[in-house]
Amino acid sequence: MSALFAQIQGDLNTARKAQDKPLLLVLGTLLSDIKNREIEAARALTDDDVVEVLRRSIKRRRESAEMYAKGARADLAATEQAEIAVLERYLPAAPSTDEVRAAVRAAIAGGATNVGALMGKVMPQFKGKVEGGVINAIAREELARGG
Repeated sequence: MSALFAQIQGDLNTARKAQDKPLLLVLGTLLSDIKNREIEAARALTDDDVVEVLRRSIKRRRESAEMYAKGARADLAATEQAEIAVLERYLPAAPSTDEVRAAVRAAIAGGATNVGALMGKVMPQFKGKVEGGVINAIAREELARGG
């Protein structure tokens, strides 16, 4: 069992004792997603695997919040945002944009001349730490700037 999984389980028990229903719902759903991923993988998950599940869950909630906002349902969008805030507490500290920018510049110096090649070189370095959209935006900026 990964340390992150154990921490989430401990927080779920604390929320259960405090009768914090919104937190119970978020953490219960997250633990369910983690256990499903463990069944798919047919092995015990590492912290990196749990972080991947967290990122997917956050992405799904961001998309939902966006759809609720477009549908003039600010109350539901706010609920999704609150759930995102809870889940983000479990993510490891993300590298700074300067670190990502330096890796992108190094890839450009190494011969990558388009976004696809850059993403192929840079993404493995930041897998599970930075969202692909952030890296993509920085890659496009640097290519436009000429490296």
